[in-house]
Amino acid sequence: MTGQIPLPDDLPQLRTIARLADILGTAARARIAEIEARQAAMRPQRTPPEGPTWMLGYLRERGRPVPDRVHLGDCGMAAKHTEPLTRDQARGILAEGKIAACPYCRPESELGLD
Repeated sequence: MTGQIPLPDDLPQLRTIARLADILGTAARARIAEIEARQAAMRPQRTPPEGPTWMLGYLRERGRPVPDRVHLGDCGMAAKHTEPLTRDQARGILAEGKIAACPYCRPESELGLD
């Protein structure tokens, strides 16, 4: 016997079992691939926003604009006052670490910084 699964000592039977395991394994992997592809097709796809792709939101402190957070261009949580950013500008600001990324739209994920 091998391990915890009782297997016969008959060589032709063992070959049959091994072949069946190969066939089932191949069929199972193909079915897994089908299901994964179907699930991937059902996931919502993020469409690029119209206008700027990244924004720097500003808050007001004592009447002056203060940089607050970096957002994706379509984030509904962005401050009222924003400035468009290029990809490189957004990456640089977030990499610097002084200004945080929006926790809702997570621009660092789109920029590959997480």
